[in-house]
Amino acid sequence: MPNPTYKKVLEGEKLVRENKISLIIAVGGGSVMDCCKAVSLAAAYKGDFWNDFWAKPGVIDFNPVPVGAVVTVTGTGSECNGGAVITNDDINIKNGRDYPGLNPKFAILDPTYTFTVPALQTASGGFDILSHIMETYFSEPNEDNVSDDISEALMKSVIRNLRIAVVDPQNYTARSNLMWDSTMAENRIIKMGKRCDFECHNIEHQLGAFTNCNHGCGLAVIQPNYYRHIYKDGLAKFVRFAENVWNVNPVGKTDEKIALAGIDSLAAFIKELGLPTTLRELGIKDKTILPSIAKTCGISQGSYRQMTEDEILQILNECY
Repeated sequence: MPNPTYKKVLEGEKLVRENKISLIIAVGGGSVMDCCKAVSLAAAYKGDFWNDFWAKPGVIDFNPVPVGAVVTVTGTGSECNGGAVITNDDINIKNGRDYPGLNPKFAILDPTYTFTVPALQTASGGFDILSHIMETYFSEPNEDNVSDDISEALMKSVIRNLRIAVVDPQNYTARSNLMWDSTMAENRIIKMGKRCDFECHNIEHQLGAFTNCNHGCGLAVIQPNYYRHIYKDGLAKFVRFAENVWNVNPVGKTDEKIALAGIDSLAAFIKELGLPTTLRELGIKDKTILPSIAKTCGISQGSYRQMTEDEILQILNECY
């Protein structure tokens, strides 16, 4: 399933307990790895894992069932951290936690395993990689720092190799680079010293909780619209993004026009990949759910400007 659920985790927990499983191997993409991590925790815990570890942060002072990962779809970087995103569809909440105790014991990354991933899922997973990097990059500190330099190199790599992989799916170099980009985006290295703005993920998580939409596709719809709302608050970084990542020529342009040109380049890239650009294209036909989605979104504390429920709803309406 594209969005692993609390109920599915409980199914896995039962299997592990009944069969006395001592190792869980997650073969797949981020959804599979996330579900297996949550199962590994639930099966080793005597209480309600959702209430004690997902509804709010908890402390893992016991040993979860070990997990290994065999990656067949690149995107989430779940193979290199303790993060897992689980949806409780009884209450329409999609929530992610990252516990070092859930780090996989090993991860096998063989680019040839991704050769048969369809073009749309390749693009979707690739955009998720880009989103992870952007949401670290577009946050303080703004002073010259190594994290931002690495992030720019990674973003350029994702853009370059994703363009190749969607038209030449068995290009080993492109698939290999995307696989490593995904790992580098979420192995916590570029996050060191950064506040991180994961508001787009917060919005998409609730979009997914209500609609079960594809994660990367949902991000593709949201991200450019969100950035048009906050670019003035982080103007210098958005100018740098435009010039260094998208090669926007600054001559004769104000900083605001340069920044907007960078966001426009991002939007054009999304369209080039064949990803949806509106919620309607994403298959969401019921606009009446948007206020509920906005109401349940988490507010990122690391963003250049913190959102309000009203502004999130405005963004969702603009995305529609």
